[in-house]
Amino acid sequence: MKIYEHKPHPHIELRKKRAPKPKKAPESPVARFNSLLGEKITEGVGTMWCAYAFALIAFISLPEAIHAGTSALISWIAQTFLQLVLLSIIMVGQKVEGAAADTRADDTYKDAEAILYEALEIQKHLQAQDEVLQKLIDSHQTPARPGPAA
Repeated sequence: MKIYEHKPHPHIELRKKRAPKPKKAPESPVARFNSLLGEKITEGVGTMWCAYAFALIAFISLPEAIHAGTSALISWIAQTFLQLVLLSIIMVGQKVEGAAADTRADDTYKDAEAILYEALEIQKHLQAQDEVLQKLIDSHQTPARPGPAA
């Protein structure tokens, strides 16, 4: 007689199948090229060095915008400086936030793995205790003695 029989939660098998996997490369040569080119451009534009370079490029046209008047200066600020420089700065911020989110997600996954491992170890411990208890119960049970003859 078993005291307890462990029945794993159905999600455990599903979780094993859906463990984090590395990114899969695109299939066709054109798709691979486009992915690689897009990734390289994004990596390059999403740096503070690129933001500094864009700022320098934008400042080249600043004197002309100042001489053209208030409207041209406002247009230069909005359309040239802010859009050109902030693009790279925003990408840098997104990269930093994305890396932090990836780290948190990975830590959460590893925490779940550790909790599952510990729960399975507790299950093994309880199973071992059940076996010892069952042996003790079996050893203290005595066969039924016949009663006095009538």
